[in-house]
Amino acid sequence: MSKTHAMVQLLLISCAAVVFCAAVVSRTASRAHAQSNPPNAALATRTVINRFNEAFNRHDPDAVAALLTEDTVFEDTSPPPDGQRIEGKATVVGFWRDWFARNPDARFEAEEIIVTGDRAVVRWVYRKIRKGQPWHLRGVDIFTVRDGKVAAKLAYVKG
Repeated sequence: MSKTHAMVQLLLISCAAVVFCAAVVSRTASRAHAQSNPPNAALATRTVINRFNEAFNRHDPDAVAALLTEDTVFEDTSPPPDGQRIEGKATVVGFWRDWFARNPDARFEAEEIIVTGDRAVVRWVYRKIRKGQPWHLRGVDIFTVRDGKVAAKLAYVKG
């Protein structure tokens, strides 16, 4: 066997080994992803988001609180440009309780909800009366759900 032929064989065997290892790693990663995000995870996440939105639009801070993890995080859209980060269930619920009192006619209408595993993106329109006139603002919330509760709600607005 020539030296060139032996090197070609070694190269082919090496390539086959790399392809085999890549396939094993890919298959293992796919199984791990499937186990960490079972098919019903998206349904469970959507259910939590729907309940949260319903409680929010009823301006019911106790119902909202029941849907939050103890270490929940809320990132508000104000003050500009980056908003404020509020951490912990009690602090977040206190924020919403005050906000509901200041905005008794406010409503969020979900235009679209996109869910994958434990994450959800909600595209919304926020409506209320401002200075005696109908007013609205469009935005997006990025939710993380953990153990059937909202662990994070990060809000972003247009304009």
